[in-house]
Amino acid sequence: MKKAIEILHQYWGFSSFKFPQEEIINSVLEKKDTIALLPTGGGKSVCFQIPALYQEGTCLVISPLIALMQDQVAQLKNKGIKATLIPSSFSTDEIITLFDNIKFGNFKFLYLSPERLQSHLIQQKITELNVNVIAIDEAHCISEWGHDFRPSYRNISLLRTLIPNANMIALTASATQKVIDDITRNLALENPIIIKKSFFRKHLAYQIYTVEDKLLRLKQIFKKTKKPGIVYVTSRKKTKEISDFLNANQFKSSYYHGKLSAEEKELAFENWMTEKTPIMVATNAFGMGIDKQNVGVVIHLSLPNSIENYLQEAGRAGRNDEKSFSVVLQNSEDIRLYKKQLKDTLPTIEEIKSVYKKLFQHFQIANGELFETPFDFNFLAFCEKYNFIPNKVAPILQILNNYEVLKISTHFNKKSTLFFTTSNYQVVNYANFNKNFKQFMNTLLRNYGGIFEQETQIDEYFLAKKAAITSHQVIAYLKQLEVDGIVSYQTTTNNSEIIFLHPREEDKTINRVAATIKKYITQKQRKGFELIHFIQNSDVCRSQQILNYFDERNTEKCGICDVCLAKKKGLKIEYSSKIIAILKNNIPLSSKEITDTLNGNDQEILIHLRYLLLNDHVVINAQNKFYLKK
Repeated sequence: MKKAIEILHQYWGFSSFKFPQEEIINSVLEKKDTIALLPTGGGKSVCFQIPALYQEGTCLVISPLIALMQDQVAQLKNKGIKATLIPSSFSTDEIITLFDNIKFGNFKFLYLSPERLQSHLIQQKITELNVNVIAIDEAHCISEWGHDFRPSYRNISLLRTLIPNANMIALTASATQKVIDDITRNLALENPIIIKKSFFRKHLAYQIYTVEDKLLRLKQIFKKTKKPGIVYVTSRKKTKEISDFLNANQFKSSYYHGKLSAEEKELAFENWMTEKTPIMVATNAFGMGIDKQNVGVVIHLSLPNSIENYLQEAGRAGRNDEKSFSVVLQNSEDIRLYKKQLKDTLPTIEEIKSVYKKLFQHFQIANGELFETPFDFNFLAFCEKYNFIPNKVAPILQILNNYEVLKISTHFNKKSTLFFTTSNYQVVNYANFNKNFKQFMNTLLRNYGGIFEQETQIDEYFLAKKAAITSHQVIAYLKQLEVDGIVSYQTTTNNSEIIFLHPREEDKTINRVAATIKKYITQKQRKGFELIHFIQNSDVCRSQQILNYFDERNTEKCGICDVCLAKKKGLKIEYSSKIIAILKNNIPLSSKEITDTLNGNDQEILIHLRYLLLNDHVVINAQNKFYLKK
């Protein structure tokens, strides 16, 4: 391993490997197929980058996200290592030139998406390269049992035929045994060496609290925590709102989401890394390429998508092995919304068949016909024509696309944006002088707060329902408001493209993939239920719950999560009885009101409230107030 350590020191500045990087690198250099499971921050990339630099030839890296590929290519280039990817805009001639540069220019890394791999031209050009190893990043995407299944990953195994002499390394930060089995089978790995580092984080405290006033708790946390932090929220709008709140309370923060410009992202990231703004408020788009060692706390203000997502996001805290915290602030409303979203985004087979049938009707395709040319597709018009709910149709179209029933451009459900360019006073005057706009503008302002302060995403279909008019009228109103200088309106009504891959035989086509789709939907539901169970289970150590989920048994209690701390303190029965006593007045109270009434420790009272909730002694209403169960 002397040469490998020399490469590590030359390009990364380290004199030794993290466990178990050395074992993984040895396995790859011995030309063995390898599956590497390393927690977030475990240094997965080094495990294929060093073997690639050790040997003659080029490493082919399959990665699911353009931004992730761009980030890794930029990092390698900064180290003086030749690496590239294939931009989606490249013509045939440009692709041929790029491969010539790779072949004759001593490029060490070619990054490629699984979708680009389906191009016959790219397949042919790959066979002309001297590929020394094939790295499959985010390998859990290959499995329906994974948290981020991408059917295009199932086609990666064709590399076995194209490059029969190259061994593979599959890497992921989260995989159960079922996912590992899927990776092995679908990549056609030959007796793979499976190397796994425990997901146990000795110094990371997983803490989940039932909280009514999340913003108050957020302030309390950052008053105590002086280290850099990340706050995860579910919407782009929330990133700015929470960041503004923190800044207004003298906490320096930036915000980050997928729709920021490249310059805005870079500035926010740089300010956070240099700790000019030590708190980052972000959607889950913030995560790729993060290697900040001293993050002291990761806070979820809403529920993560799955246990796998939670583990990855929480794992960005405490990479320096110092005491750190992962805090989830949640309440019964979060659970209700999560369950509703799960229900709304997971269709039945009958719903899928219904949408598929209406697509053929929409484009007037007769039974048995197949048109290989693309159709212009207006998502909003389609939903309105057949009285479909857009939030239900969007995942159905994605499923049909994923399972190669049809092809549809990915921007079909993109949201329009709106921003008032005049003052509130001028808007009121305009509405008074234009009576036919008044009701519509009232509907608009009621449903989209903050539209005077920032560009806001809107849904024309939603507005149409609220205003009892058609979406075409909504669009006409908004365009007129823009002409009159009242708003800036960026519409996304430009049509997408849709291509049917099978003749019109609705039931027959869907029935062929129905069993697989059902399995995928069932798995998604199961993952949702498992997350809810994890959030609500205050009897078992959080660390043990996570480790058991990933098939690690015989684990010890961490001693620092909210469950372990509560058991160390012991439940004080007098608090529970006192809470029940004050709620007997039949007046619902918030946790803060209960704490103030009892003049007690808010943390201990929250523990008792959760205990009472779990044991059905008390209930919580939509206003997050507690009352006795009758």
